[in-house]
Amino acid sequence: MSGAPPLSRLVTPADPIQGDCRRLDRAFYDRPAETVARDLLGRLLVHATPDGPRIGRIVEVEAYLGPGDLAAHTSRGRTARTKAMFGPPGHAYVYLIYGMHHCMNVVTGPEGSGTAVLLRALAPVRGLDASTSGPGRLCRAMGVTRDHYGIDLCGDTLWLARDDAPAPADIAAGPRIGVDYAGEWAAKPLRFFVPGHPAVSRAPRGKNAA
Repeated sequence: MSGAPPLSRLVTPADPIQGDCRRLDRAFYDRPAETVARDLLGRLLVHATPDGPRIGRIVEVEAYLGPGDLAAHTSRGRTARTKAMFGPPGHAYVYLIYGMHHCMNVVTGPEGSGTAVLLRALAPVRGLDASTSGPGRLCRAMGVTRDHYGIDLCGDTLWLARDDAPAPADIAAGPRIGVDYAGEWAAKPLRFFVPGHPAVSRAPRGKNAA
């Protein structure tokens, strides 16, 4: 990152950072997953890589509400895979799907709650030259892998931040994607996104105003 401008002063044509860039603290994550999910829209995901920062603005997420949520990995209990989800808030839960795609969640709520928010899509801000639409593409573009499993999101490698950009003018909600196995939980409107944003990974289905 030598020679790079400070993150608080980055200006890029895609979705410029406005004003100062402030890291989210632990208290931000120590709230219910649905609350955190809504509040993550418009926030920045930052990865300090050896080649410079990769930054995207979050435009789509999904909330997972813990062991009682049949779509959540923690519905199967505490396992080697899900231990990070049961850990303290403000850490990353990263897993692999189809043996090839990484997905990144931020752990929420009090330790032991097993709740998290999946990051589904970003608006590119800096250092991203590939699609960030969909959780697998998002991780590939951001350089997030299972090496980041359990990483502290209040640290200096991978973190989330807020700037002075206004909050999204509108937030929409709809069913989560790819969880048809979860029975009635599959239809719950726990996917939140910025309606009409080109980076949103799938056109809304049965959209509800949030």
